[in-house]
Amino acid sequence: MRLTKGTEENGIVVGNVYDKYCSQNPIVRYLMRGFENSLQDLVKITGTRNIHEVGCGEGYWTLRCLQAGYQVRGSDVSKQAIELALINAQTLGLQPEFKVASIYELASPVDAAELIVCCEVLEHLENPERALEVLKSLASPFLIISVPREPIWRILNLARGSYLNNFGNTPGHLQHWSKKAFVELIRKRFDLVKVLSPMPWTMILAKRQS
Repeated sequence: MRLTKGTEENGIVVGNVYDKYCSQNPIVRYLMRGFENSLQDLVKITGTRNIHEVGCGEGYWTLRCLQAGYQVRGSDVSKQAIELALINAQTLGLQPEFKVASIYELASPVDAAELIVCCEVLEHLENPERALEVLKSLASPFLIISVPREPIWRILNLARGSYLNNFGNTPGHLQHWSKKAFVELIRKRFDLVKVLSPMPWTMILAKRQS
C-alpha cells in the first residue's frame, strides 16, 4: 500500500502521515482492527451497496469495499493521493472510479450516493460546518463519519513519542473533538442511527433528516 506519508500539497498535509494500515506494531494493529470492524458493522446496518468515500486518500477503504463487492468510488482533494490510489488499485487488479475534488466542490446528484463514508477528514478542515452541509446534500440517505477522539488521540501519540513538539497533535489536524462534542455537531444536521467508539476514534452512522 503506497501512502503519501505526510507530503504537503498547496500548503496542506495530504493523505496518511503514518502507515497505520501495514504497521507491525501489535497495539496499532489491534486499534485498526477495531476501526475496521466498526466501519464494516455500520456499513452492514445501512443495507446499501452504493458508496462514495469522500476524502479517500490513497484509497485503502475504497479498495477494501470494492473487493467486498460494493459499488464504490472515491474522491480526495489531493492529486498526489489519488495518483497513489490508482497505483494501489492497479496493484490489486481493480479499476475503481477515483477523482480529485475538494469536499466543498462536491454536489448532488453527481456525487451523491446511498452511503457517504467520510472518515478522518473533518479534523483536517478549516470549515467543517460547511463540509457537513455538503455531506448532508450528498447522503441519500446515510453517512458514516469518524474523527479522532480527543484528548485520547494526542495522549496516545505522546505515549509513543510522536509529535512531542506539537503536544501529540498529528500534522494537519486543525480541529479537535471529544466524543460528546462530535456527536452534538453531527446531531445538528442528521438523525443519529448508531454511535461507536473504537479506540481512539468516534464513529457515527447518521441518516439525513427528512
